[in-house]
Amino acid sequence: MSVDNKKPGKRPLYVYTLIAVVVILILNMLVLPSVQEKAVEKTDYSTFLSNVDRGNVSKAEIQDDYIYYVVRKNGVDTICKTVRMEDPQLVDRLYEAGTSMEAVEPEKQSILLSLIIGYVMPIAIFILLGRWLSKKMMNSMGGGPGGMMSFGKSNAKVYVKSSTGIKFTDVAGEDEAKELLSEIVDYLHNPHKYTEIGASMPKGALLVGPPGTGKTLLAKAVAGEAEVPFFSISGSEFVEMFVGMGAAKVRDLFQQANEKAPCIVFIDEIDTIGKKRDNGGITGGNDEREQTLNQLLTEMDGFDGSKGVVILAATNRPDSLDPALLRPGRFDRRIPVELPDLKGREEILKVHAKKIKIADSVRFEEIAKAAAGASGAELANIVNEAALRAVRDGRKFATQADFEESIEVVIAGYQKKNRVLSNKEKLIVSYHEIGHALVAAKQTDSAPVHKITIIPRTSGALGYTMQVDEQEHFLMSKEELENKIATFTGGRAAEELIFHSITTGASNDIEQATKIARAMISRYGMSDDFDMVAMESMSNQYLGGDASLSCSFETQTLLDKKVVELVRRQHEKAYKILQDNIDKLHELAKFLFEHETITGEEFMKILNTPTPAIEAEENTQVQA
Repeated sequence: MSVDNKKPGKRPLYVYTLIAVVVILILNMLVLPSVQEKAVEKTDYSTFLSNVDRGNVSKAEIQDDYIYYVVRKNGVDTICKTVRMEDPQLVDRLYEAGTSMEAVEPEKQSILLSLIIGYVMPIAIFILLGRWLSKKMMNSMGGGPGGMMSFGKSNAKVYVKSSTGIKFTDVAGEDEAKELLSEIVDYLHNPHKYTEIGASMPKGALLVGPPGTGKTLLAKAVAGEAEVPFFSISGSEFVEMFVGMGAAKVRDLFQQANEKAPCIVFIDEIDTIGKKRDNGGITGGNDEREQTLNQLLTEMDGFDGSKGVVILAATNRPDSLDPALLRPGRFDRRIPVELPDLKGREEILKVHAKKIKIADSVRFEEIAKAAAGASGAELANIVNEAALRAVRDGRKFATQADFEESIEVVIAGYQKKNRVLSNKEKLIVSYHEIGHALVAAKQTDSAPVHKITIIPRTSGALGYTMQVDEQEHFLMSKEELENKIATFTGGRAAEELIFHSITTGASNDIEQATKIARAMISRYGMSDDFDMVAMESMSNQYLGGDASLSCSFETQTLLDKKVVELVRRQHEKAYKILQDNIDKLHELAKFLFEHETITGEEFMKILNTPTPAIEAEENTQVQA
């Protein structure tokens, strides 16, 4: 779709410029010739007399104060001027030298031309130089697109129809969101189907979900499918240092959208300007941000949805938005864009894998299982990391091992090759990680062990144990959560059992175990003491969640006590499991110490194979 912004009947600026130049030339030649001296050379009186005596002065004119004369220099007549002195013999000397006594008139020049050269041109140069410097200053101060000096302009990026090249086929793992948005596309293509029955399309749709799930990509896909202009702007671009500029940008954005309807307007991170209003601020709530929000609310009420202008917005903080923004008639539809499930992760991996060369043996289902909880952006990063690893190893395609290693890179960071552990620390880490794995394997309803390694990572981890569920879990029972706590405490329990000492290596395990235990008691109602009473509320669920207690100090003290008791019970259970399987703990830790990395298959094979009696006796020496 192309839009001609020229107004009919309006001549371009260069036409008027040409007319003005012609008028000036005509006036200069015909109407305004006037006398103005050309440049006259000034000399002293002695030079004048010397030229007279040598016969070089052809004409002279004696005035009251000055003497004008013509002297020939190098075959060219030059008009000169000198101060008149009291010299009674001057006239006689001029006659004797053959000098003609007549008027010496300088060449005429027009006043208009002199004005142009002497006044207009300097002023014009000054103005042009000033405009150039002003433009440079505006650019340096942010006066370009999106800068603080671009008053009243929305600076929205406009993508014309189909120029983005993104369709719904390029978006995987979000089938529900695509289904809800496809109705908007159908309305833009066939509005008569909805007007015939009297239905009106929602004015706005709000995409909510964690970071990296593809909210912006979905908005571009809607524009690509509908083949209409697509306005894209971030909420932070409305926030200005000058009061009223944000509201002016909102007006400019909706004016452009109405001119190019049907179209799609996408506001990313709308929570920047759409936060809940209050009167607790110094300015009484009437600050620049709230003026921008009020203008946005007014514009959404004012424009006609039947024109085909659809407003899409994205945020990962929907709980912080103003209720007036979410009421029907503004953002009528709320579309969740959640983290992909197992099937969605597999589809996303396949979409991104089309851009690289991969081996035929790559099994995306296993990669998707290992990448549980990953967003679309993280999955794209996993594919890219696999391709980079293949290049580093000198291969032309990525293999299954490349994808598995790239998952570990995203989860725990790159291998820290310059960190060398001593044999004692390496042995402690080996028992620590086997403690996690052994406790997990000996419990029911625990995810199978996928990989164990003691190779340090850039994230700070000296080793880790990876568990991969066979299928997706959307509900967790009380027993499953308790088993997870026991698994987290298994590393510390192994250190206590074997070395009769503890280290700092369990810091992250302690944090995770405490987090699960507190949630069980304060939010999930899994405690007999508090029954189904919520002691804690969560906000910003898409950004990791912020917990806030809503109970008295006495109740909070009791809650902390119950959390400690729950973690202690699972810690004791983990210690008992390791104590009952101490021979396998020694055998597996020794194998991990020697090989540094073992797979889940190797772990289960050793675990299910009876330990020889001689090897069991040798393992007691390690314990000693």
